[in-house]
Amino acid sequence: MDLVLNIADDYLLDAVWARVVPASAFLASNASAFIPVASDSKWNLLVSHLPHPPILANSSLALGSISPLASAWPREYIPRQLISLIALTLAGIFLLYFVFAALSYQYIFNHEMMSHPRFLKNQVRLEIESSLRAFPVMTLLTLPWFEAEVLGYSKMYDNVEEYGWMYFFASIAMFLLFTDYGIYWVHRTLHHPMLYKHIHKPHHKWFIPTPFASHAFHPVDGYLQSVPYHLFAFIFPLHRWLYLSLFVFVNCWSILIHDSDMITGHPLETVINGPAHHTLHHLYFTVNYGQYFTWADRWGGSYRQPASELDPMLQVKAKQETQCKAALGKEQ
Repeated sequence: MDLVLNIADDYLLDAVWARVVPASAFLASNASAFIPVASDSKWNLLVSHLPHPPILANSSLALGSISPLASAWPREYIPRQLISLIALTLAGIFLLYFVFAALSYQYIFNHEMMSHPRFLKNQVRLEIESSLRAFPVMTLLTLPWFEAEVLGYSKMYDNVEEYGWMYFFASIAMFLLFTDYGIYWVHRTLHHPMLYKHIHKPHHKWFIPTPFASHAFHPVDGYLQSVPYHLFAFIFPLHRWLYLSLFVFVNCWSILIHDSDMITGHPLETVINGPAHHTLHHLYFTVNYGQYFTWADRWGGSYRQPASELDPMLQVKAKQETQCKAALGKEQ
């Protein structure tokens, strides 16, 4: 998020903060602190009472040299960073969720599944409402990780030459394996009876999930399953742009595997923990905890192979046949 924050500051947030907390509301004193400037602006008078970092009188914000585009809260001021990170995170997750979930729902999700006996009334609306309630709390829980990145505590780097192209591509595999096994254990732990009904059960009310269920978690559940993504960048070097790309990818992947798809027989079925595998997890609860691959489930004894006879669409077809027979019986 340090990369996103820098870009946002360059193109948007510097100007926003200059308006929200303008340096013109203050002047720098010889005591290395701001003092309020008399102003007719009610907003400036209000702002003048906000906390702010000290600035020397001979600085660029000294009286007589204040730029109209300057903010009393500079980029390195932590309260500004925290508020900016919250705003950017919420904007990003809302954009990812509503764009990619809507596209997946429209063009990939089989809408016949909404006739399944276990598909809830108004389920799509309930999934979206659950996600919207979770996003703000998940953002606050994740905020320390993002702020630590901004403060330079992670091992993310800027130049590929620093570790080389071989490590750059190897780090992709490392990230996927680390997070897959990490999420496997977090997910499986959340199914322990002591935790399940309090934290993870809300996500399993969606027996037949739609893409909008991808983020419809209890916020603590959603946060805990995201921890491996953040932790990786504090243990292993990872290119900043690559980390951002992988972060977008994992959110899109979470949306994709919630489309209730049970297409079977493809060549990567025994390796990739895809939509069919995750559909079985929602139906049977104690299988296929992994995120991308089947290896952790195989190793942990929780793997279940997708098969055509397990397809929930069979129940949809059976329900439709029963309804057709009932309708024909009434006509006769």
